[in-house]
Amino acid sequence: MRRRLTPPRRWQPLADAEWDALLPFVLVRNRPGRPLRDARKRMDAVFWTAASGSAWRAVPPRFGKPDTVSRHFRRLCHAGLWERLLRALALPDAPPALLALEHWIVSACRRAARLRGLGLLTLARRLGFLSALRAPSLYLPKPDLSELVHRWLHRAAEHAREHGLDAAALGFLRFCHRLGAFAAGRKRLGRRFLPI
Repeated sequence: MRRRLTPPRRWQPLADAEWDALLPFVLVRNRPGRPLRDARKRMDAVFWTAASGSAWRAVPPRFGKPDTVSRHFRRLCHAGLWERLLRALALPDAPPALLALEHWIVSACRRAARLRGLGLLTLARRLGFLSALRAPSLYLPKPDLSELVHRWLHRAAEHAREHGLDAAALGFLRFCHRLGAFAAGRKRLGRRFLPI
C-alpha cells in the first residue's frame, strides 16, 4: 500500500479521456427527477470548487447556479461516489486517465468528509491517500486504535476492581486514558493543517 501526498494539479476542463474514465462512476441510476443535461459540466464545476478550495457561492456562472452544483455534489456524496473513486484509484491497474484526476478527487474527498464522516476518512487513510484527509493523519480519529485501546482499558478497569488499585495499575490506566485521547483525535483543527 502506498502512502503519499498527491501532487497538486491546476484545474482545467475535463479531457475526453478523463471524462470517459470518470463516466462509469458518475452515472447515478434510478435517480428521481429530470435527467441531468450536462453531467460533464457539473463535474467540471465540482472539481473547480474542490481544486480551488472556494465556497460554492463562488462557482463561475458558466457552470450554472451554485445551489444546483452544490446539490449535485451532495447527491454524489450520498451515492458513495468518492469512496468508489478512491477504491478505483488504489487498484494497481487503474486507468491513467483516472490517475490524472487524483488531485481533484482527493480534494473533493476532503470536502465530502463533512457529509460522509469518519468512514470516508478511514478509507482514505487505509488506502494511503493522505491528501484526502483534512489534516495530518496524526490529528484525526483512529477508529482501529481507539477500539483496541477501549478493549484494553475495559480489561484493566475490571482487573483493578477485582484486585484493588495499586500505583502501577493507576499509572497504566492513566497511560490508557492518554492513549485513548490520542486515538480519538483532536476536536478542532486550524486552517494551517489543511493540505494544499
